[in-house]
Order: sequence, then C-alpha cells, then structure tokens
Amino acid sequence: MKSLFPLVMLMLNIAIVPIVHAEKADSGKPTVVDADQMAYDDVKQINTFTGAVIVTRGTLLMKAARVVVTQDAAGYQFATLYAAPGSLASFRQKRDGGPDLWIEGEAERIEYDGKTELVKLFSKAKMRRLDGTKPTDEVEGEFISYDSRSEFFSVNNTATGPDSKAGAGRIKAVIQPRTPGAAK
Repeated sequence: MKSLFPLVMLMLNIAIVPIVHAEKADSGKPTVVDADQMAYDDVKQINTFTGAVIVTRGTLLMKAARVVVTQDAAGYQFATLYAAPGSLASFRQKRDGGPDLWIEGEAERIEYDGKTELVKLFSKAKMRRLDGTKPTDEVEGEFISYDSRSEFFSVNNTATGPDSKAGAGRIKAVIQPRTPGAAK
C-alpha cells in the first residue's frame, strides 16, 4: 500500500481493505442506551433517544445528541445517530485480530445497520484504524461506508452517499508504513 500512496491521494474515490474486521462477538450482545429522554413507538418499532446519548453493544460504542433506533420483524436493529449543531456523532469498536485493535469514526450523521454490520458516515466524516492509541490508517471525506464483515471501506467526496463528483471536494488518506513482520 505504501507505494500506492501518491495514486491514492489523486483519486476522488478511495477503497482501502482493512486487515481485520469488527469483533464478531459484538453482534450477539444486547444494545444498551443511556440518554436523557426516550420516546418509543411500539407499533412502528421506533425508539428515539435524546440528550447526550451513549449506545453500547459489546465493544461498539456510539455517541450522539439524538439516536433513532428501529427494529425489523426479524429483530435486527438499525440506528441513526445525529450530532448536535456544530458537533459530531462518533463510534468506536474493537476489531478482531489482536488484543488492542480498534476502528473509530465521526460525522454529522452516522447510520448503523445491525443486520449487515455496515456503518455509513455522512458529512465531515473521518475514520481511523488504531493499534492501541496509535493510528495505523486515517481517512476523511464527506461520506464513508465501512463494512466490517467484508473488511472494506470506501470514502467519497459528497455527503449524498456512494458517489463522488468531480469538483465536489477532495478526500484525504494517511496510510502508515507497515513494519516487517507486522500482523497481516
């Protein structure tokens, strides 16, 4: 990847394949929400949490001003995190493959799909892979999609989703050199 760095910086759309993915054990854990207020619509299966919301599921930690959680008929949960004005919502999750490997991100809006384990970050999106507290890779753009099951994330220059547009801005990637013998 090190030799591709100049090419990566020139591309409007970047795809980086992470080495490991989110901790598999998290998918079977209960979702715990801490907030100032909750409104629940039993018919529509919609929970709306407001006020310094903290959502945890195993090692997955998400924070936002408002979180809307829906549940489908099969019991899968979907969360949309909204940041307070001038702030960013965030997520952090341990990755399989080592004792202290993490992925974290932030954006104005974050969508988490519990069924597919897909995280989408919209507007002012940033994501980092960490080994302990040391960043190994960092990306930023207006939209980031992270699929922990297929070990793939992509970064685009528009907040509308998976399409980049010429002249809409640039993405940025910082890819740290790997030391020989490092985990693969």
